[in-house]
Amino acid sequence: MTETSPRFAFSVTARDGKARLGELAMKRGTIRTPAFMPVGTAATVKGMKPAEVRELGADIILGNTYHLMLRPGAERVARLGGLHKFMDWPRPILTDSGGYQVMSLSALTKVTEEGVAFRSHLDGSKHMLSPERSMEIQRLLGSDIVMAFDELVPATATRDVQAAAMERSMRWARRSREGFDSGGEHAQRAALFGIQQGSLDEQLRQQSADALREIGFDGYAIGGLAVGEGQEAMFGVLDYAPGQLPEDRPRYLMGVGKPDDLVGAVERGVDMFDCVLPTRSGRNGQAFTWDGPVNIRNARHAEDQGPLDEACGCTACTRFSRAYLHHLVKSGEMLGAMLMTEHNLRFYQDLMAAMRAAIGEGRMAQFGNDFRARYYARQG
Repeated sequence: MTETSPRFAFSVTARDGKARLGELAMKRGTIRTPAFMPVGTAATVKGMKPAEVRELGADIILGNTYHLMLRPGAERVARLGGLHKFMDWPRPILTDSGGYQVMSLSALTKVTEEGVAFRSHLDGSKHMLSPERSMEIQRLLGSDIVMAFDELVPATATRDVQAAAMERSMRWARRSREGFDSGGEHAQRAALFGIQQGSLDEQLRQQSADALREIGFDGYAIGGLAVGEGQEAMFGVLDYAPGQLPEDRPRYLMGVGKPDDLVGAVERGVDMFDCVLPTRSGRNGQAFTWDGPVNIRNARHAEDQGPLDEACGCTACTRFSRAYLHHLVKSGEMLGAMLMTEHNLRFYQDLMAAMRAAIGEGRMAQFGNDFRARYYARQG
């Protein structure tokens, strides 16, 4: 085991090609890797009770700094005992830095060396989010894994723009490190992850990785992907980016993704993931299955008495028919969104468990090939 600190220990227990099987031990629990983190944007995984999320197999969830700072407010969450108590999730929580949401959701953003000035998408109120304020918010929330504050630019931006954003992100990473380290008791039990940037440019990503290594972090995220560049381009970056980061620390691919994205990324050495896709798709009537995605709204499901996915043990699949789920979703019934969300989260956790088993048994390459052959064979 590679001991990084008493509060945080990451071990790689097996390797199969570039794929890694491991454990991330923290004070609030152990995270089995490769791991998928359900997204609890506003202190809730939409449509699910916290205990149900755990029962489906999740070891850790993600909370969103931007949304929580605006509502109900980080200071209020702190007064109420912290995010874990507030939402009744006693296990690890990772909070993102808020940078992505500031860029994508806010009106009238202005990026300076200090940080990002923006107007709330809720009420138009003015705010400034800087590396120091991001660290403060995440400390008030009480998160277990804190993300450094960074700047994200589109993959379509010019190389000069990408380089400038990456370099600013590295300066902000150092300020995040300093702000986190000044956090007193929280810094003694939480972990800080740096974020590699550089878009699709291998040289920029190497420069970013070198800067992050010099600063030193508990874990490292691969940022700036899954923003519209497409799977082929993303995998092109993942062919080299994980190897640019320290071997003895977890590697986290932010905001990814579809089931086949996860399999391809694990094959390339990624350990941790998050994405809104399983919950958002569930609410919109799309289910992920071993035989590919299923749009339960399709008329052909209206009288189908079979299960959504014969291989799944979730409530939606063991107790209800496709016909009933079709009816619920078409009727806009709350239960439909809840059942579809539960199924998708179960499928994602089953997929991660299957990959962990495959890596441990030295058959990840075969698993990946078999998964893709079945997943792409039928679309529903």
